[in-house]
Amino acid sequence: MKLHELKPAAGSRKAPKRVGRGTGSGLGRNAGKGEKGQKARSGGGVRPGFEGGQMPLYRRLPKRGFTNIFAKEYVELNVDRLNIFENGTEVTLDLLLETGVVSKLKDGVKILGNGNLEKSLTVKATKFSKSAAEKIEAAGGKVEVI
Repeated sequence: MKLHELKPAAGSRKAPKRVGRGTGSGLGRNAGKGEKGQKARSGGGVRPGFEGGQMPLYRRLPKRGFTNIFAKEYVELNVDRLNIFENGTEVTLDLLLETGVVSKLKDGVKILGNGNLEKSLTVKATKFSKSAAEKIEAAGGKVEVI
């Protein structure tokens, strides 16, 4: 088989409906929209969530709580993920991005204390949990809050 011999599988490509092209096409006259009514008009139809004038579900349900627009969202990273670095490395946010430990920085990185750390590192992050800070210092490293 060569590149110019490639074809899609039989029946996998379907021609689009050509509406309003005469009665012989099968979709002439009303173009598959039935007789009159809101859905037959140009620009017709109802908005999403409209229930024909009945009180819609999104208005029937009670609204609770609020969203804090000032909330900070941190990328959480456990201490055991830092074992990939060599002893004496200064771990910064840029280094975490480069090595792929973190894929996206939101409002910063918070280091959590799950797991064990065998390397002595200088870790610079936005926040640290108490247990994470203790584990980094116990391994002979330093904790710096940015």
